[in-house]
Amino acid sequence: MTSFLTNDGYLALVIFCFIQACCIPISSEITFGFAGVLAYEHHLSLALVIIIGSIAEFAGSSTAYGIGRLGGRSAIEKYRRYLLLTRKDVDRVERFFDGRGTWSVAVARVIPLLRAFAGLVSGLVEVPASSFAIFNAIGTVVWATALSLLGYAAGSDWSKVAKSWSYASDALAVVVVLMLVALVVHKWHQVRKERRADAAAGAAIPVAEDTPAASGRHRAPTDRPGD
Repeated sequence: MTSFLTNDGYLALVIFCFIQACCIPISSEITFGFAGVLAYEHHLSLALVIIIGSIAEFAGSSTAYGIGRLGGRSAIEKYRRYLLLTRKDVDRVERFFDGRGTWSVAVARVIPLLRAFAGLVSGLVEVPASSFAIFNAIGTVVWATALSLLGYAAGSDWSKVAKSWSYASDALAVVVVLMLVALVVHKWHQVRKERRADAAAGAAIPVAEDTPAASGRHRAPTDRPGD
């Protein structure tokens, strides 16, 4: 990544920023951090790194949002059990975003790993496009600016900072993975419980029979000719 950024500059920045915001979680920390170092060394402009990187990330996240929006609620209903989501989970997420939850888009865009999927999830739960655009822009610009400034401030000491950041990122990744494992186990049990409840409800529905006795209706006797 660093050699691509060194040789191709803004083109590499655009490519990396777009794909890492579009559900491909490559390291944006290295992208912006090293771009900041290149700005310190006068190979790039710090202002352009922040502006171009933010625009590319915004475009990538918006593309993922569009894909999710095309699928919408029907895609969630179709695949939610494979994603270990219950109906209550889906309803809870939608209620959250219908209220004040749209600000969480900005929060998600500054959390490593999760930020790559913020656009897709926002599209799937049908966050309003205007709200998504605003909070996506806020989170993206904050993230790009902070990391670019960090790389610029590190300057020639980038290798040391990158090493320390790598250790911190690895530790955070371990914590996130452990939390995800615990969450997957918990959700798997919830989905199984929902399936058993659905099966029991289906078995409890009586099969209707097209007979007078089954329908509770009795035919009145007809008069026969000659009576």
